[in-house]
Amino acid sequence: MSGYSETLPREAPDALARRAREHLRRIATQAVPITYKALAEALELTPPNTLHQVTTALEHSMHEDAANGHPFIAALVISKTRGGLPAPGFFDCARRVGRFDGDPLGLETSAFYGAEFAAAVAFWSASDATETGDLR
Repeated sequence: MSGYSETLPREAPDALARRAREHLRRIATQAVPITYKALAEALELTPPNTLHQVTTALEHSMHEDAANGHPFIAALVISKTRGGLPAPGFFDCARRVGRFDGDPLGLETSAFYGAEFAAAVAFWSASDATETGDLR
């Protein structure tokens, strides 16, 4: 034995984003956010860096949603340590795609997130959105 552990190849961000979107579409009708960890478990991701894999996939989906004029499906995912809000990276990405102009750690995050979450639940739980959700 060589002493080195083999690591499995990582899934491409677009493929993982597609799987994450599929899972989140299925739970959108519940109108209850899940944590990054719960999404990683649902996607059966393995260490190392499972949360980084999730956030990379979610940011990929945010770019797609912004390009298609859809609410962020990533709004269905929150941090267990941020009082019901996503991690600051969610707000950074939203700012990069032109949807948020506040401070990712500022007071405006709650209002922005609340509106984005409600829009995501309404859009992604609708039957026509789940059938034509731009799953590239």
